[in-house]
Amino acid sequence: MAEQDYQSDKDKVAPLSAEEGIKGSQIPDIDEQDDGSDSKKKAPLSVEEVIEGSLGRMNCSQMVQAFLASVLPMFDNQQTFISVFTDAQSKWHCISDIRIGSSCTSSSNICNLSKSEWAWTGNKHNTIISHWDLQCASSFIKGLPATSFFMGCLLGGYVLASLGDSSLGRKNLLCLSCLVMSLASFASAFSPNIWVYSVLRFIAGVGRVSITISSFVLLSERVGKRWRGQIVMIGFLSLTMGLLSLSALAYLTRNSSWSTLYLCTSIPGFVCSILIHFFLCESPRWLFMMGRPMEAVNVLKSIGSLDDHISSMLPNILEFNQGIPSNNGKNPFSSMKILVKRKWAIRRLIVTMVLSFGVGMMYFGMLLGVGGLGLNIYLSSTFNALLFLSSCLLTFLFWIPRCNRRSSVLGFCTISGAAGIIPITFGHHHKGIHVGLELIALFCACMVFNILFMYVVELFPTCIRNTAASLSRQALLLASVFVPVLVVIGRSNQLFSHAVFGVTILLCGLLVISLPETKGKVLCDGMEEQEAQDKDAACVPKL
Repeated sequence: MAEQDYQSDKDKVAPLSAEEGIKGSQIPDIDEQDDGSDSKKKAPLSVEEVIEGSLGRMNCSQMVQAFLASVLPMFDNQQTFISVFTDAQSKWHCISDIRIGSSCTSSSNICNLSKSEWAWTGNKHNTIISHWDLQCASSFIKGLPATSFFMGCLLGGYVLASLGDSSLGRKNLLCLSCLVMSLASFASAFSPNIWVYSVLRFIAGVGRVSITISSFVLLSERVGKRWRGQIVMIGFLSLTMGLLSLSALAYLTRNSSWSTLYLCTSIPGFVCSILIHFFLCESPRWLFMMGRPMEAVNVLKSIGSLDDHISSMLPNILEFNQGIPSNNGKNPFSSMKILVKRKWAIRRLIVTMVLSFGVGMMYFGMLLGVGGLGLNIYLSSTFNALLFLSSCLLTFLFWIPRCNRRSSVLGFCTISGAAGIIPITFGHHHKGIHVGLELIALFCACMVFNILFMYVVELFPTCIRNTAASLSRQALLLASVFVPVLVVIGRSNQLFSHAVFGVTILLCGLLVISLPETKGKVLCDGMEEQEAQDKDAACVPKL
């Protein structure tokens, strides 16, 4: 019998406690007969065995679901970088024929000129600066919308981080976050002043922060370990398409009002978040974890290909799990409580957050450096997107399937940091070499950015995965708050700011040696299961 082939695996998986939210991740023995004779028993199945048996082979349904789950991050990236175009400093020109003896020149301070001596070039409503006459406002006022957006990201990440692991789930949090972001961005187009505009940008930041994380976690949990890296990379390609499409839309609407760009990006995001909610399936891992096996099995049947043994065990899975109450979803912060009870989980989370902070410093810092290569704003954004695309393709086609996560992160952090520090040795001379090193630093930072998301997903079990990934992303966003300040300080000496970025990612990258390797490992669902896997990996002798 097929069940006898699995009998030797009965003692390999320890049952997980309900405290950790893994209800039904191991299925106990169930008698085949009740006639009082020696009955044969069916072997237990773990959630990982069910997932691998159902989703281990890629099919068209899984590809469609992967596409649906990866669409919304495109709108996330659009709203993250839309201020590059809408909040930019508008161009102006002198009106020399107004009167003889005008002091207006191209190098004049616009705030020291009278209104009759200059005028905006093109449409006055092209950006918020010219639309609301903020040309002489303080740097704080001009940067308030962008600052409000990232502050909203920080708040939203800490508030919404655990909802994806508890009450809302991956799919609902993904669609709700995109819906909130899109509605706030749509309302931003009708802002009467910069104060209302900044409040709406703050709300958009609160909504968008969970989109990418929920999408990537959902992608990783609905495929077998063989395809996990390749499927998650689809999400990174979606981020790249967000940058490219934003640059294209900004160029096409360059002669229109800044509000037009908000309308062109928010309306599609609103429509897609509604439609995808009805066609996207929830993570079967999360459904099993929440004690909802019937829904999990329906998802597996709709998108997976069940083998004979798994199919024969599904009635037993349902019979066992239907009697287990689901308590994990009643407390929206239950995953956070689970996380802080384990020292290894806290230590692992701190390391990933520090590492993410270092990567964020170099990633956002070098983006500003490449933007100052003398190209116009549209070409600069397109160039950045293409550079990120090349790193995604390299990660997707080669790095994730073949290379270790830990050594890859360490290597790219070292190269990126060195490329940021080396220009100090020759100052402002050899401009070509300086630019080349900037590109190397940015490319390596993009590679770490890609691999790190995959690494964090694999480091934590299902019951706290969304929470841990969200907090790690918050550390990356925290770095984006400090980068503009360092860039301003380094304007008198650009090498200074780049050296700070290089030293930060270099030192933070060294901490990765304290993390375990995850390449080829199955995704765990409970804390005890994760601890058992780490213990087994530590006992394996290294060749």
